[in-house]
Amino acid sequence: MDKNAIKKYAVWARRELIEKVTQKALQYGIEEGKELDPNLDSINGVLLSDVEKSQRKVLINKIKEENFSTVIEEVAYTWFNRFVALRFMEVNGYLPSHVRVFTDENDNFKPQILTEALHLDFSTLDKEQVISMKQGNKDEELFKYLLITQCNELNAILPKMFERLSDYTELLLPDFLLRAGSVIHRMVTEIDGRDFDVNNENGGIEIIGWMYQYYNLEKKESVINIKKGAVGKNDIPAATQIFTTEWVVRYIVDNSLGKYWIENSKQSDLDKELEYYVKNIDEKKSGESISPDSLTVLDPCVGSGHFLVYAFDVLMKIYSECGYSEKDAAAEIVKNNLFGLDIDERAAQLAYFALMMKARKYDRRFFARNVQANIFAFKDSSSVDDNTIEYFAGGNNLIKSDVRKLLSAFENAKEYGSLIDVGEHDWDELFKRMDAIKNDIHILQYEVDKVIVPIIRIGRMLSRKYSVVITNPPYLNKMDTILKGYLADNYKDFATDLFSVFIKRNLELCEKNGYSGYMTPNVWMFLTSYEPLRNYLIENKNISSLIQIAKGAFYKEATVDICAFVVRNSTNDNEGTYIRLEDFKGDMDVQNEYLRKILIDGEYTENIYTVNSREFLDLPGSQIAFWVGKEIYEIFVRGKKLGDIAKPRQGMATSDNNRFLRLWHEVNYEKIGFDFEDAEAACNSGKRWFPYNKGGAYRKWYGNNEYLVDYENDGERVKAYAASLYKSYSRTIKNINFYFKPCITWTMISSSRFGVRYSPQGFVFDIRGSSIFFDDNKKLNYILAFLSSTVTWELLKFLSPTISFEVGTIAQLPVIWNEEYSEELSTLVQENICLSKSDWDSYETSWDFKASPLIGNYKKIGDAFNAWEKECTSRREKMRKNEERINHIFIEIYGLGRILNAEVDYDDITIPAVDKETTIKDFISYSVGCMLGRFSLSEEGILDNNQIKYALDRGDKYLDEDGIIPISDDEYFNDDIVVRFIDFMRCAYGDEFLEENLSFIAEAIGGKGNSRQVLRNYFLNNFYKDHCKRYQKRPIYWLFDSGKKNGFKCLISMHRYQADTIARIRTNYVHEIQSRYRVLINEYQKRISELNGSEKVKAEKLYQKVKDQDEELFAYEEKIHHYADKMIPMDLDDGVKKNYSLFEEILAKIK
Repeated sequence: MDKNAIKKYAVWARRELIEKVTQKALQYGIEEGKELDPNLDSINGVLLSDVEKSQRKVLINKIKEENFSTVIEEVAYTWFNRFVALRFMEVNGYLPSHVRVFTDENDNFKPQILTEALHLDFSTLDKEQVISMKQGNKDEELFKYLLITQCNELNAILPKMFERLSDYTELLLPDFLLRAGSVIHRMVTEIDGRDFDVNNENGGIEIIGWMYQYYNLEKKESVINIKKGAVGKNDIPAATQIFTTEWVVRYIVDNSLGKYWIENSKQSDLDKELEYYVKNIDEKKSGESISPDSLTVLDPCVGSGHFLVYAFDVLMKIYSECGYSEKDAAAEIVKNNLFGLDIDERAAQLAYFALMMKARKYDRRFFARNVQANIFAFKDSSSVDDNTIEYFAGGNNLIKSDVRKLLSAFENAKEYGSLIDVGEHDWDELFKRMDAIKNDIHILQYEVDKVIVPIIRIGRMLSRKYSVVITNPPYLNKMDTILKGYLADNYKDFATDLFSVFIKRNLELCEKNGYSGYMTPNVWMFLTSYEPLRNYLIENKNISSLIQIAKGAFYKEATVDICAFVVRNSTNDNEGTYIRLEDFKGDMDVQNEYLRKILIDGEYTENIYTVNSREFLDLPGSQIAFWVGKEIYEIFVRGKKLGDIAKPRQGMATSDNNRFLRLWHEVNYEKIGFDFEDAEAACNSGKRWFPYNKGGAYRKWYGNNEYLVDYENDGERVKAYAASLYKSYSRTIKNINFYFKPCITWTMISSSRFGVRYSPQGFVFDIRGSSIFFDDNKKLNYILAFLSSTVTWELLKFLSPTISFEVGTIAQLPVIWNEEYSEELSTLVQENICLSKSDWDSYETSWDFKASPLIGNYKKIGDAFNAWEKECTSRREKMRKNEERINHIFIEIYGLGRILNAEVDYDDITIPAVDKETTIKDFISYSVGCMLGRFSLSEEGILDNNQIKYALDRGDKYLDEDGIIPISDDEYFNDDIVVRFIDFMRCAYGDEFLEENLSFIAEAIGGKGNSRQVLRNYFLNNFYKDHCKRYQKRPIYWLFDSGKKNGFKCLISMHRYQADTIARIRTNYVHEIQSRYRVLINEYQKRISELNGSEKVKAEKLYQKVKDQDEELFAYEEKIHHYADKMIPMDLDDGVKKNYSLFEEILAKIK
């Protein structure tokens, strides 16, 4: 089956049908937002027939009742469903007429129904009308007529799929369906007919589900992407629709329906025929045999019917075991065994159709048996008035009471779906009344058939208990107020997500000792918010089997990690069978491949676990961590919770990070308050900005010290803002008594491993940089070592498999204190902190940076690099050995030698290895900082204004006096950046090896030409991009840039910006280079007139280049003139993002 072709077609078909149906509506004077008159006799001078007038009036009333776009969408998908159904039936020869609707016998797009029109035996066919259209060569008109007639004819055998089309649906059937490129033509020509063929191993009824999924794909994506808030009732189907992978369906059905039959049938060998059957160790027969017609299977969120279609196949095997022929069994299965419900009418239609087609596959005469599939779509009851209720009740007050209660329960049925509690009713009396009036000719009978009858049928279904309840429930946690309130009232402990509610609901619908099967996100197995659900399942039910699917495997369908599992609706001590596919990375096809190897070939038996689910109660939060060994369970018994010996705390949420947070390099260094021991000292300092732990990239031991928070006057501004939003600031500004204290901090969300770091005094902390505090800081090193060990990572892999390391999870970690190793661990931790700090501070993005590591007593930069590389390699090796020793100690303390080893991979060392290109680019960045007065070869750290003045007085040759450094493609200025850089190299390494040093740098950064050309090209084209990346898109050096022709560029340091800086750039640099360009233009013009051949061509190219640069610069000068006159002041406290925007028209884009 070519799913790409199906996807491409279905997505396009939805757009196309909506467009064509909208055009058809416009043809009848109906468009969105227009006042509509339902009583018109003509449109644009064209008279309407009585039928058209009637259909138009119904359409307008429907639009007023709902809305234009909803009705258009409904008509579009109605025709899409019918086109797909007709195509399926013609390919498989299921049309009772045996006449193809869209193709000829060779499957060409030549509708056989046109050529056979006069021979059709349709009950409502007007042959005179057919002859008339034939004679008039009105093929398009005839095809539409025959198509509608065929659909109406099929109503007799498939009434839920082919409702009679006598209303506006017929009116809005698109025109020109026979043309190339039409919806029908493209379906026939772009999707291989074999994909519809039930006898094709890779085709068949499954295509119905894929068509449904892909048809709704764009709407689903728009709902998910646009709806930042709650998802409303009308959008729930689109937002939650996911087509269940085939092998998951088979696993769930095999181990629910299959297992139920095997347990309740003395002689069954069905397990031998079910490829995905998981045999439990203590599997037992019930002692009694049941008949196949007593089996009942419900899918309460049926979608396109995937579960029930496969359940049909399993039921056929069961009936065969009992001696039924396929022909006799098919109708019994549809009538007695399978039931489905959904809030989406189009999905229910397709599920109904799929089941009916499945039955037709087994029984050629199935359509003649007058059996209908038990598939229903929920309907809201709000449209039913009292007269209709009175008519249905027929004077019976008990019936009237029951109907009113049901209608009340179904008021929001299209939102609650199968979660509705229908209560107790006299169903026999209700059904008797339905039968008694079904043939009545009464004005209210239509409303009864449309709403009351389906609600009674659905209510009866929801009042029953089923042998098996299986589904892929909706995944939704952004619910509107109505649904959220209903769940709070009825499923409070399970209402974290809609899927978890359905786990509970399915078990309510399941009979005792029956089975309920699911495919859901796997978060319920681990997260704290699902703990009540886990306890409910563990204490009251029995997890029969579960498959944990590898992370990312399902991302093609939805960005969620999933599991599939089956629960027995009984309390017993039977051990469940669990299969872990986490080691087998890849998509769902890869998961299937390895699961089959496990179940069928007997390979990878180490991935099968047998566990009594009650053992999970010994783990914190009753996590479903089935793969952990007995040793892990014992650790939680022996250990003391980290939260009992330390204080893990969640930090503040500023509610507006753009307002209250800055990267430290954005603000005036003098306004930063470092190293304060408490809030009082910080408050008294008069400083505005203070270090802020906010998580960051995966890093251990020390680092990620990047952010500052505005906490002036004890957080006056951030507290006031929080109070304005939430009445009390303490809702989001939490644990303030822990601010500024030394602690252990970590990144809450990580894409790799758990990175914990030491944080000295002086920091406030964020919700994403939560921290652990100690009454006795002697414990800090021991806990930091433990948290950095492989033991903790092993525990977190099941305590927090979603890579979100919440405070509550960290507090649950079991700490086993061992005094014997305490001193050694403290020494190792201190060494690792020093090693990590040395690495962190070697980069200019650290506020403790002193100087480039390549600056020292060297004449050759190559020697400096080699020494630095050696130092870093030694540092990494020391770190690795220390971490391995820490791992060894804790593996011994925790008794996990059987399942863990102490080895540390170099990839897990968070001190990076030296890369020559990166190191040299960092060195170049440092040199620019020296040119612009941020750093100095003579002094360590960041220079203040007095130090810059002193350096200028001292005559530091590389330091630019006005803080403006031009960058050009030639040496137009004596303070050009390449000139400055060479001056810097002379000061740093001397003259003796200057050319060798420049060559080393050029070779490291790469490029064409000699070393000076490489440097000039780097500064001109790549330096600023690297700078923006280095400073996280908050650059401290700003590039004034005229454009792509490189007419003018210059760098300034924002920390040296003054209101007249732009005026000086214009006067001293822009005007100067304009003059030089004009001189060059005149010179090249003269040379062109004097030269011939290749020399002339070369001169012409240079002339054009400079001319283009001059023109670009002319336009730029006008812009910069405007800014120069404005003399714009700048407040560094506003941050780079806001300040950069003040000048963005004349600055390079931040990339």
